[in-house]
Amino acid sequence: MPDLDRLARLRDTVAIVGVGETDYPSDYTRARRGERHQDAYGHASIAFRRALRDAGLARHDIDGLVAGPTLAGERLGEVLGMDVRWADQADAVQAVLKAAMAIHSGVAECVALVYGNDQRTAGTAYGGRNAMGGDRHLAYTYYAPWGLTSQGALYALLANRYLATVGLTERDLGAVAVAQRSFARLSPNAVMRKPLSIEEYLAARYICEPLRLYDYCLVNDGGVALIVTTAERARRLGRPAVLLSGIGRSDHNRGATSLRPRLEHFYRPAQRQAAEQVYGMAGIGPSDVNVLQIYDSFSVHVPLALEGFGFCADGEVGRLLASGDLAPGGRLPVNTSGGHLSGSYMQGWGHQVECVRQLRGDAGDAQTPDAVTAQYISDVAGKVTSLIYRRADA
Repeated sequence: MPDLDRLARLRDTVAIVGVGETDYPSDYTRARRGERHQDAYGHASIAFRRALRDAGLARHDIDGLVAGPTLAGERLGEVLGMDVRWADQADAVQAVLKAAMAIHSGVAECVALVYGNDQRTAGTAYGGRNAMGGDRHLAYTYYAPWGLTSQGALYALLANRYLATVGLTERDLGAVAVAQRSFARLSPNAVMRKPLSIEEYLAARYICEPLRLYDYCLVNDGGVALIVTTAERARRLGRPAVLLSGIGRSDHNRGATSLRPRLEHFYRPAQRQAAEQVYGMAGIGPSDVNVLQIYDSFSVHVPLALEGFGFCADGEVGRLLASGDLAPGGRLPVNTSGGHLSGSYMQGWGHQVECVRQLRGDAGDAQTPDAVTAQYISDVAGKVTSLIYRRADA
């Protein structure tokens, strides 16, 4: 069982002091034209340089590196010109966890988390006969004999059962995409900035029923980087910093490849366990969260997380979605950069940057007033993880 007393020792001891992203709209435009502007390492390098500049640090100040899973860690170190004493590889949320544990244990003091992806330009297939991962037996390719070769098909199964079980309508689900597009319109670095109404959402074609075009994440190129260090060093830098206050994780491994955790329980047992950890460590509850970022490769992730982490009572998520509270000006702004649906699909990395910018007050027109606490939630392939960030001067 997780030891909350030991977890509490990690609370507020590490800080994010720098963030960087590439220019997603221009990356997307070039990719659509077939112009190879950068490969994945090129995008990662741009984001890394911007994160260093944002932190006021130099490359030699970094003694740890975590590479995003689209990149080879050794090659990334070479491209960035770094020879760090500790390195690892992880997805977005695990990268933050690994960096925090490395810093807390003393094996590193200042860690760069770096991600790059040229998925649009490279023509990465997320479904079909040549679906990415078919040679590595990723969970969603196990069902190819039945025509389910994409995560979209599997989440459509989940969405059908979930909507029927909790009484959601497709219009309710459309509120997720519409709210996130409203935030994207406020963000200069979002890919999709044209207005989207609920009528336009409902008129869009199904990709895999009940999921329509706007329920699916973007496929775009780009890069993201974060610089993580000790809270003490962050104070010495004298720059705005964001502290990691809470960590929660719980996995559903039994039956994960058969979709059982998704289809039977909608991740709910793991969500409740992760919620107990993350809120217990941070010393807050859902009502204290000012900004919420939810991993949203598909729109259905959002209502799952809202119910699972207690932002509304079971069976009440439809009312919350329809209330407008998740949109700009609402009491619980969700995916304030547009998320994966309208902002940029950086596989959870961009959500971490948005947490930081909201808490530093750097989010421009999409800024949540007086934001002190931001939460990130991810539920993918049977693994539920959550992080809580806090403004350092709060």
